[in-house]
Amino acid sequence: MLKNSEPNKFDNWVCILERGTEYEVQMAKNYLNSLQIPSNILSKRDRSYSLNIGEMSMVYLYVPKEFEDEAREALAELDEDASEEEDNEDKEDES
Repeated sequence: MLKNSEPNKFDNWVCILERGTEYEVQMAKNYLNSLQIPSNILSKRDRSYSLNIGEMSMVYLYVPKEFEDEAREALAELDEDASEEEDNEDKEDES
């Protein structure tokens, strides 16, 4: 079976996100697109068996090397905002 789920290496492109579901990577790609940061998705998902877990389902998001820092910062800020919203919702639920 597969022993290595590492992202592929491409000249002048770097993998900045790895997930097990395509929709998570697609949302990140759309967010980067709204910031005019180019990106591409590489999916290793085996559609013939509809697998969505494990090494045969990894999905990767790549950006050109010159956009790596900007893209990583943007995704980190997005994660922080999402975490803050979840905390606020939890506090409202407790009230």
